[in-house]
Amino acid sequence: MSSTTETADRVQAGGAAGPGQEPVRARIPAAVKLPTKESAAAAKRRDRVLTILVPLCVIGVLIGLWQVMVTVNDIPHYILPGPGLVLNSLLTDWPVLLPALWVTTKITLASLALALIGGGGMAILLVQSRWIETALYPITVILQVTPIIAVAPLILIYAPTTQSALLICAFVVAFFPILSNTVQGLKSVDHNLLNLFELNGASRWQTLIYLKLPASLPYFMTGLRIGGGLALIAAVVAEFAAGSAGAGSGLAFRLLESQFRLNISRLFAALFLLASLGVVIFAMTSFISWWTLHRWHESSLKREN
Repeated sequence: MSSTTETADRVQAGGAAGPGQEPVRARIPAAVKLPTKESAAAAKRRDRVLTILVPLCVIGVLIGLWQVMVTVNDIPHYILPGPGLVLNSLLTDWPVLLPALWVTTKITLASLALALIGGGGMAILLVQSRWIETALYPITVILQVTPIIAVAPLILIYAPTTQSALLICAFVVAFFPILSNTVQGLKSVDHNLLNLFELNGASRWQTLIYLKLPASLPYFMTGLRIGGGLALIAAVVAEFAAGSAGAGSGLAFRLLESQFRLNISRLFAALFLLASLGVVIFAMTSFISWWTLHRWHESSLKREN
């Protein structure tokens, strides 16, 4: 027993394990290096740069493959123009495309704002009473499931102007996602918190303002991001159905005009502006969602691991 204890002591001290045996080195674990503030900041900057560079590199590769395909196969420009022709058309036709872009942007943002007000207000009304929800919610579902391209001719007949008809079409499409998400959020409040508010004698409006609305905010922001993209899609589809032309027309008319004239490079330029507008709207709604939730909600909080 004493020899065993002495051997253990020698092992810990880094001496010989015993007669005729090789010395045993004590294995001391290396110190774990904790990340410093400088290294954490550098890692964060690297992640931000990669978040921007990786999508840009992918887009650049796709554009390069597009140019190679056009050049190798000798595709005529009236069938598939190269990226250079599209860029040239975007610059030369800018006085024509810019007003159309502004018209489409105004209709999209106005319809989204109306959908936010109408969808949020209707959601608050529906959750106040089960009978109100039973009476009104099926009507909103019918409006959502009916294709807007089928309803657009009727709206064009009864609306006072073409612009108001386009606004109504975009509103109808963007309205339901905001409504359904907000209703789901208002119904997903923790029942324990509801009981706590009742025990403390909170009124219905106090419960709504201080508990239900903050709890439904993440759902509302999800509906906002979905509704932003759908509003743009509905605005373009409604303009296709309306067939509006002239100085007050949007990008949808420029797409049709370019198709009829076989000006495919302008068509691609208008399509690029539409896609860019959609990306900007998504970025705006995502930033609003992050700015609203990043201080307190789990979906936007940064984790250390």
